[in-house]
Amino acid sequence: MPRTPWIVGVSGASGTPYAAAVLRALLDAGESVDLVVSRASRLTLLDETGISFRDAHWQSDLREWLSRGADGKPDTFSVDIDAVRHWSAGDLAAGPSSGSYRTKGMLIVPASTASVAGVALGLSKDLLQRAASVTLKEDRKLIVAVRETPLNGQTLRHLVTLDDAGATVVPASPAFYAGATHIQDLVDFVAGRVLDAAGVPHRLYRRWQGELGGGAHRDG
Repeated sequence: MPRTPWIVGVSGASGTPYAAAVLRALLDAGESVDLVVSRASRLTLLDETGISFRDAHWQSDLREWLSRGADGKPDTFSVDIDAVRHWSAGDLAAGPSSGSYRTKGMLIVPASTASVAGVALGLSKDLLQRAASVTLKEDRKLIVAVRETPLNGQTLRHLVTLDDAGATVVPASPAFYAGATHIQDLVDFVAGRVLDAAGVPHRLYRRWQGELGGGAHRDG
């Protein structure tokens, strides 16, 4: 079978644990991944985790990143990254820059307002934006996990433009009905909703079953 990956674009918004959770879940589901880490996101990753993501050492850096929990604790997860292919954000000749390069779609996690604007306006200033534009023009799934608050009118208009173009906007807004007891639970809820939008099976959070109180934790 030909390799048909999901593209995962990581922009510079705060929320690198969301990206890590999505990547782990895609790999756990047996999916192939093409990874694009923007230049801005590398600064965010360094700030949030202390990890430097380097093109020349992307495999070791990715393993270290994905092994960490949302609380920053190392060696929380064991991850096999053999199904990941990395593309430099500045490589506009990369596979995902062309519509003839087959993919299942693209997930931008987290999505900054700058990346949202760039995709909505068709700027294609880097591979992340170009791959997203290609995903839209080829009528493939584009999931945009926007992480910003508050949202101004300009960004809201850009999000409506993406929705009109066929993208799915998934705000990085954790819910509490699933019985979260740890920061990882809140991160996994958002990651799970992103994967739901993409149609990828997972078991990252407890789904609503129509019974009140199911997520409550009581002493005794």
